[in-house]
Amino acid sequence: MITNKTRTTEGLNHVTTGDGVRIAYRIEGSAEKPVLLLANSIATSMNMWDGQIAELTRYFRVLRYDYRGHGGSDTPDGPYSFDRLGRDVIELLDALGFERVHVLGLSLGGVVGQWLGIYAPERVDRLILSNTSSYLGPADQWEGLIASVLEPGKLPEFADMFIKNWFPAHLLEQENAVVAKFREMVLATRPQGIAGSWAAIRDMDMRRTAALINHPTLVIAGQYDTVTLPEHGELLAKTVPGAQLLILPAVHLPNVEFQSEYLRAVFEFLQAE
Repeated sequence: MITNKTRTTEGLNHVTTGDGVRIAYRIEGSAEKPVLLLANSIATSMNMWDGQIAELTRYFRVLRYDYRGHGGSDTPDGPYSFDRLGRDVIELLDALGFERVHVLGLSLGGVVGQWLGIYAPERVDRLILSNTSSYLGPADQWEGLIASVLEPGKLPEFADMFIKNWFPAHLLEQENAVVAKFREMVLATRPQGIAGSWAAIRDMDMRRTAALINHPTLVIAGQYDTVTLPEHGELLAKTVPGAQLLILPAVHLPNVEFQSEYLRAVFEFLQAE
């Protein structure tokens, strides 16, 4: 059963997956440029990349989308899996006729990126795995979070938790428009979308299979990230053959906190000979 069907937001398009879920997406940039797929952090929408789109579309045709349970996409009941989240991307690429794309995934998006590199290598060109991990266990630590976020009225409490985990203290000490925008994204996310995605994280372990990724790969980590620790990025970079590692002095969202340095690294890697 599909619950909480969202209104069609101006500027968004949708594809419907094989299991009947509408996935929202947006394409920006010239059709003559290579396609770059962006995948988001949990509890955000494709708008988490708004600050970087102007620069990214100078060099790429940018495809953004919302996970099931997030943003303008539908919210199916029950737990999600990374097999399903990955197949959502494959079905989106199929519907748009994109055979092969660059992938930049941050946090949850980085795990989707790993899945694509392992299980759909023919669809990936270059891969950037940002502030992510191949394993966030043990599994039982997620059960309480999943149950709690589904309790009525709990979302504002979780929004505070996400914001504290994502941004440095100096940005939280005063009114900040960017931080406020991210908090609004969390509050606009359906609790079932967060719970379903946490279930996918609970069941995830790609510590060994990440070694099957055979694409040029850049791993980006945050020195002060408490969600996906810098050690997680280091392990991932050691596991993926030939992967490069960049550690920025950031928390969990270096695309926001160190935008210039982040974009420079993205462009240099994706445009390398």
